Amino acid sequence: MVTDEAAAGAVVGRRVLTKEIWLVLALSLGASGVAALISFTGVLTSSKPISGQTAVIVGSRAPGRPWLDLAWQLFAIVTALVPVALVAHFMARGGESLRTIGFDLRDRLRDLGRGTAVAACIGGAGLGFYLLAYASGANLSVDPAQLPDNWWRIPVLVLVAAQNAVLEEVIVLGYLNRRLDQLGWSLRRTTITSSLLRGSYHLYQGLGGFAGNVIMGAIFCYLYRRWGRVMPLVVAHTLIDVAALVGATYLIGKVGWLPH
Repeated sequence: MVTDEAAAGAVVGRRVLTKEIWLVLALSLGASGVAALISFTGVLTSSKPISGQTAVIVGSRAPGRPWLDLAWQLFAIVTALVPVALVAHFMARGGESLRTIGFDLRDRLRDLGRGTAVAACIGGAGLGFYLLAYASGANLSVDPAQLPDNWWRIPVLVLVAAQNAVLEEVIVLGYLNRRLDQLGWSLRRTTITSSLLRGSYHLYQGLGGFAGNVIMGAIFCYLYRRWGRVMPLVVAHTLIDVAALVGATYLIGKVGWLPH
């Protein structure tokens, strides 16, 4: 028999978890989703067509001042990962850790192999999807990187790729799926929520960026459930972003098939 005290404790537990989720998202990718929506509203209300506008992912933070620019880039990378530390703190208070969602190096060789395979499949499909969306007029021209030609440009782009991967996969994939499971959400509802959240903070790229990332989110949710580990998807996401950021640096403006 469930006592009144146990029932009250369960309600409090659900309320605490719900508030925790909102707090984490408000300090990270939930806020990014709102910012992307505002940005896309500006795109839609501009006199230029969607495909005539450009979304820059990594740009200079102090043009003409390379050392200051580098300091700002590193500051942005480190502070963007604070919500991951917050998630680790919340999980530790509940007797869990990031290892609970498979964010560790216990199975690094298998994680690397799986992540590389996923990156090869999704990366190529994602590029094709982007080109189709841009050609249809539903997407902005995405310029992944506009950094000055300094010695630190490529290392910073690799760090940005890794930071994006850790932030998104730990929070949107591992943490959010686990917390929504604990709240009793169905697998379908959780997958839809996680995927839509992933799409929301890519909306600044256009409807193509939104739709493509919703699809990617659903695939990543399936693979996370199958493998029980977030690390292969962190590897995949890092490799996809490295290819996009570094590749664009050398290819945009030099090949005719990439919009610029």
